[in-house]
Amino acid sequence: MCSAGSPNLWRTVERRVTPRLLIAMMAVLAICGCGSAAASRVAAEPRAAPLAHWVSFVRVNGPIDVVGPRRDGSMVLAADGRLWLLGPTGTVRSFAPGYHSNPGLEAYIALASSAHKGCGFGRDTVFALGVSPPRGVLAVTAQGRVSHFAAISASGLINGIAFDETGRFGYRLLVTINSGTRTTVDAIDCHGSVKVITRNAPRMEGGIAVAPAGFGRFGGDLIAPDEIGGGIYAITPGGTSLLVANSHLPHGQDTGVESEAFIPSLRRFVALLADRLTPGNPHPGDNLVLELGSAALFAAGVRPGDLLVASEGGARTDALECGTRGCRVRHIADGPAIAHAEGHIGILP
Repeated sequence: MCSAGSPNLWRTVERRVTPRLLIAMMAVLAICGCGSAAASRVAAEPRAAPLAHWVSFVRVNGPIDVVGPRRDGSMVLAADGRLWLLGPTGTVRSFAPGYHSNPGLEAYIALASSAHKGCGFGRDTVFALGVSPPRGVLAVTAQGRVSHFAAISASGLINGIAFDETGRFGYRLLVTINSGTRTTVDAIDCHGSVKVITRNAPRMEGGIAVAPAGFGRFGGDLIAPDEIGGGIYAITPGGTSLLVANSHLPHGQDTGVESEAFIPSLRRFVALLADRLTPGNPHPGDNLVLELGSAALFAAGVRPGDLLVASEGGARTDALECGTRGCRVRHIADGPAIAHAEGHIGILP
C-alpha cells in the first residue's frame, strides 16, 4: 500500500523530478488516496469528553469471547475451552457439554439471530471456529447439540467469525483465515456451502463485524482489525480491501486492535469484553469479563452506529464514526493496564 506521507518517498521525488512533475504527482495522490484512509477523509480528533473505563463484570477462567444476547437474555461465553451462558447479573452456567476446544486456542464464536433472511441458520445457534481437527466451523444448537457445520480449505490460521446481518454478503457467515500478511475471507451459507470472497485481504484477526448500512461508504462491508499494524480494514462483497482508518493506539503482537462491536440504537446497554489470563505476556490479563456501560460511553461522545475497537493490550478503546463526509477516530476508553482482551465486544441490552 502506498503512502503519501512516506519521508523516503518524498526525498526520492525531490532529487529526481522537476517542480512541475512534482505538482502533478501530488495532485494524482490527492485524487486516488492510494486506497487508504485518505480516500475517506479520516480524522483523529482530540478527546473533549471524559475518558471511560472498562471495569470488572465477572471473574471466569480463560475467557476468549462473548456474543449475544440469546432470546432468553443470556450471552454466550467461550472460556476455558467450553461454552457457558452468562446472565445479565453476572451468573455463569454450563452450556453444551459436548463442545470442547483447546483452552489455549482462540476459537472465537458467533451467534445466529432472527436478522438472517433466506434459509435460516437456526436462531440462537452458536457457530464456533474449529481451529483443530476437524478444521472449519462447528454449530451448537440452542439446546447444546454440537455438529461439524462447514469445512475450511484455505491454509493458515482461522481467526475471525461474524454474521452478515445487513445482506450485502447474502446474510451469510463470514470467516477469516490468516496466512502471513494475507487473509482469506470465506462466506458460508446456511447449508455449509463455502464461497471465497477474497484470498488477498490484508492481515487481520479478532472480533470482526459487518458494518450497518449507515456506516458511510463502508456500510455493509466486513470490518476487521490488524493488531500488528494498527489498521482497521473494510472488505467489500466483491473482495476489495479498503483501509477505513488507523487506530492511533499502540500496535504490535498481542498489543494492537483486536475486538469490535457496533453501537446499537438502544438507550441502555452494557458492552462486555473477555480479558484472558496470559502468563508471561506484557499484558498478562486477569481472567475477567470486563464491562463498560452505555452511560459512560455516551458521556465519552459515542453515538449509535459508531464502531468500538479495543486493543488486545490494555483494552484501550477507539470509537470510529463514518458518514457521508468521511470518518473520524476518537480515543474514548481504557481498560486495566494488565488487560489482555480477546474476541468480540459483546452487547448486553
